[in-house]
Amino acid sequence: MKKIQILGTGCAKCEKLTELTKQAADSLNIQYELEKVTDIQKIVEFGVMMTPALAVDGEIKFSGKVPSVEEIKKYL
Repeated sequence: MKKIQILGTGCAKCEKLTELTKQAADSLNIQYELEKVTDIQKIVEFGVMMTPALAVDGEIKFSGKVPSVEEIKKYL
């Protein structure tokens, strides 16, 4: 099971990334646990300076943008 984390404070872009990530994971039929990380301190501990960001199994895949569903699939 993959651990997918959306890092962000809950802004509109963060919500959009959450929605698109769910679509990507569901279309790939992978088992996953989705966690939203909204604590600024935890986000900084990941080394993220721009949100939203996507982490898969604890590794940051990108930050500061909302990619397409197809792009997200590549990271999963």
